[in-house]
Amino acid sequence: MSEDFEIKNKVAESGLVNFDLSELSPKGKRMGIDLKDFLFMEMILKEKDFREKVAEIDTEIYSEAYVYVYCSTDAIIPIWAYFLITSKLTGVAKKVIYGSKKDLEVILMHEAISSYNFSELATKRVLVKGCSEEDIPENAYIELVEKLKPIVKSLMFGEACSNVPIFKN
Repeated sequence: MSEDFEIKNKVAESGLVNFDLSELSPKGKRMGIDLKDFLFMEMILKEKDFREKVAEIDTEIYSEAYVYVYCSTDAIIPIWAYFLITSKLTGVAKKVIYGSKKDLEVILMHEAISSYNFSELATKRVLVKGCSEEDIPENAYIELVEKLKPIVKSLMFGEACSNVPIFKN
């Protein structure tokens, strides 16, 4: 072998920018509140009892958490009940939403993508990382393409060794 032999990283030299969508995901604990626990026999909302249980909530456990509020039973929950729970947690939790944990993740990623400054990727060849330690909602990828298509030179998905070209400008 020749002494002039040099190993080159063609991926690094290609000008390809790796973008990991999971890095946009807000860090912090996710917590759910099931309203069935606030109901009489897990089915009936009695206003007085409901208000008492909401008043007893230890808000400290929700400090700086992302909270999703849902009801796992078929109970009819009046809209004001969600107002009451949200009012109790506002100013304590980072965010409170109605829905599932998956709904919460969709909303958080939407907000992260909407507020992110993508100008550093303008006119670049961008590879969006395909594998992540975190579950990324599918909608986040759709929103990302909408943000990137007008500004990047090209967009690919996957890994440098096996990517899927999405488009080229």
